[in-house]
Amino acid sequence: MSRVDTKTTTRLEVPPRDYLYYRDALANQPLPAAFIDLDQFAANLERLKLRAGSLPVRLVTKSVRSVHVIRRILAAGPFMQGLLCYSVGEAAWLASEGFDDIVVAYPSVELADIRAAAVQIKKGRSITLMVDCAEQVIKISQIALEEDVVIALSIDLDMSSAFPGVYFGVHRSPVHDVPTALTLAQFIAKRQGVVLEGLMGYEGQIAGLMDDVPGQAIKNVVVRYLKRKSIREVNARRQAVVAALKKDGHTLRFVNGGGTGSFESTREDASVTELAAGSGLYAPTLFDHYQAFTPLPCAGFALAITRVPKAGVLTCSGGGYIASGPIGPDRLPQPWLPAGCTLIPNESAGEVQTPVRHSLATPPSIGEPILFRHAKAGELCERFNELLLIEGGKVVDKVLTYRGEKKCFF
Repeated sequence: MSRVDTKTTTRLEVPPRDYLYYRDALANQPLPAAFIDLDQFAANLERLKLRAGSLPVRLVTKSVRSVHVIRRILAAGPFMQGLLCYSVGEAAWLASEGFDDIVVAYPSVELADIRAAAVQIKKGRSITLMVDCAEQVIKISQIALEEDVVIALSIDLDMSSAFPGVYFGVHRSPVHDVPTALTLAQFIAKRQGVVLEGLMGYEGQIAGLMDDVPGQAIKNVVVRYLKRKSIREVNARRQAVVAALKKDGHTLRFVNGGGTGSFESTREDASVTELAAGSGLYAPTLFDHYQAFTPLPCAGFALAITRVPKAGVLTCSGGGYIASGPIGPDRLPQPWLPAGCTLIPNESAGEVQTPVRHSLATPPSIGEPILFRHAKAGELCERFNELLLIEGGKVVDKVLTYRGEKKCFF
């Protein structure tokens, strides 16, 4: 298994970015446009490597959604190892594009997608499908027998914590302890065409929940307390399940855990053989306020100013790129540069226009951009066909997103 080479270092800091830097870089580019700042991106990748310590990192593709960017990340070094896809269809497509060592993070019962994955497995690609119940295993094994292949499976272990009066976590899997994990593993062992190779335990309440949000001091204290309590419980649960599976005769090729926001605590679990991350590279706004780390904003989108309805207000074209999850202001894209711009609550980010308030002495003019950041990482790519890659103050390349490749997996 590849391990981190901590002797290799790159520049972790880059000069602060201001509005003029991006305005000039995007001059003459058609807007709206999404972009990646490659200098900031490289720094985030290096920070992720250092935070991972000795564990390899499996790239979460839903947080990237661009084949070119995926290749760039995997080329960064052996500490990046394999892909964690969000769709079986996506995994089959990426395998056809030459990628290997692919794990699908979510179960699927779409037979056409499972068959497409089986076809790639028959060609020699490594694709592991996720399961958490017998019904999923049955469907996968049927396809495997029809295609005359053996399909590797991974069990999705629930890593949520049920405290008195508080369900702290996400509703993912019914496999939540040693007995349920052993029951499923033994069922897999009796089926033809499938083999158990991995376990995934994603602690979403640790990895995806900010705990150092300005203006929320009391909530931050509560979240940190719940996190500490949950970490002890779920790490012990994952360790117990891994030990029980091995004692029962099941050989695990990998034990996957964590996300961008939980590297430090996931590394405490000695049963984990690899980490998973992706959002920490684009660094969306939902990853701005963690106590343990601070990524550099590197992904954004630019909207053209098309109206000035009154003093102190600039109206941009487009912009209604709302993130998934619980409805709330934190799911809205946020004005980024120039500093001092804010959304107007009664209108917010709209499908065809987004007005912003500002207090700028010299505001940008009609035709110039306002820069925004998305709340989540890869979801931005569902709105754009291409990403502009900015390096050294210039657009140095334009690369396709999944959407630009005419792919939509959900």
